[in-house]
Amino acid sequence: MSLARDMDLLRQVPLLSEFPDEQMRLLAFSAENVSYRDGEVLFIAGERADAGLVIASGSVALEGDGEERADLGTYGPGSLIGETALLVETRRPARAVAVGPTEVIRIRRALFKRMLQEFPDIARRLFEARAAHFRATAGALARVGTVLEQIEREHQAFREDRRRAGGIGDEGN
Repeated sequence: MSLARDMDLLRQVPLLSEFPDEQMRLLAFSAENVSYRDGEVLFIAGERADAGLVIASGSVALEGDGEERADLGTYGPGSLIGETALLVETRRPARAVAVGPTEVIRIRRALFKRMLQEFPDIARRLFEARAAHFRATAGALARVGTVLEQIEREHQAFREDRRRAGGIGDEGN
């Protein structure tokens, strides 16, 4: 792949979209391009994760661990797999398999962390974007919690009404 194509592709990734041109060029130049054949395993569940993978071409299927290999989704060009691995030491939560010929841009955590250390403006923007994302997630979860609490109150009232009506249906439901 060409450097310009890699840069354009990396710019599609929300986590990387704020990188200025010079830093994006450095990131694209320093990352590793890796090709996989159809059906080739990129990584397995439980494996130490030391890099994020941006899909350049083809697709990657994520499969749950276990006998049945539950399909967790298939991702195409511009998708970042392993975002958490760019930020902290972690393990792969799923198995990844190439669907057709697939190319990825592999960004090692060490490279990503070095970029953040050498360019604190990028780190600040990344932190602000992640914080906004977490605030939005927390807000959405709070709304879900409110709805669940309301359902629980209604369920308790229903059970109490049934108990008063003669104990019918008060078997812990």
